[in-house]
Amino acid sequence: MRSERRGAVLRLTLARAPVNALDDALVDALCAALDDAVAAPGVALVHLRSDERAFCAGADLALMRDSIASTEGLERMLALVRRMQALAAKLESAPVVTLAEIGGAALGGGFELALACDLRIAADDARVGLPEAGLGLLAAAGGTQRLTRLAGPALARRLLLGAEVLDGRDACALGLVHWAVPRTDLPAAADALAERIAALPPAALAAAKDCIAAALDPSRDGFAAEIDHTRRLYREHATRALVGAFLARGATRRQGEPA
Repeated sequence: MRSERRGAVLRLTLARAPVNALDDALVDALCAALDDAVAAPGVALVHLRSDERAFCAGADLALMRDSIASTEGLERMLALVRRMQALAAKLESAPVVTLAEIGGAALGGGFELALACDLRIAADDARVGLPEAGLGLLAAAGGTQRLTRLAGPALARRLLLGAEVLDGRDACALGLVHWAVPRTDLPAAADALAERIAALPPAALAAAKDCIAAALDPSRDGFAAEIDHTRRLYREHATRALVGAFLARGATRRQGEPA
């Protein structure tokens, strides 16, 4: 995996040939990179992409073979799935925006990784889905939970129980990805999107992300979270400067109006 900082954007490029299969080393590398992004001053967005033909094709096939060959192999696979759950939770709760750029297949654990990101942009012809039922398995790295929360139980049943795989265009129409663009346009579109969002004040992005999480958590008072975050944001230098400039522009416009 490669890490590259571009202003407020940290780009993480998956590069485990041929299809970015998830194993312990790749999961560890992603966790460490995300920790670094959160700790680094000025990072507002993590852009997750691939330079292989797949975004991420799920669990490593060697681990899958071992999991059906012995009890020890199964326990190693379950340990990896738990670590994938932890990585997805870290992506979901990080106080930075996370963007998945899906240029190829994102299946099984690969789509679970993308579902944990805040935003998803895909090529029209990318392939996404959680088809584990076709192997007698389950999307257990958080896929059943996040897909149901995102799409609702009716669509989750269709996709999970039918082991359905969609192209990027259909995934966008169903709300599973936010944007679908022609494959040749994807890198530029993803970079432009990342730069536009990362130009917004990081504290405001983190606050909005936390309030969205509060809306999905019945143990939290999301309205109180809005007030608490607003109080903190008004103390931010960036917020005060932006609001002050906005008010000054309004005053200038009003002064130019005819009496």
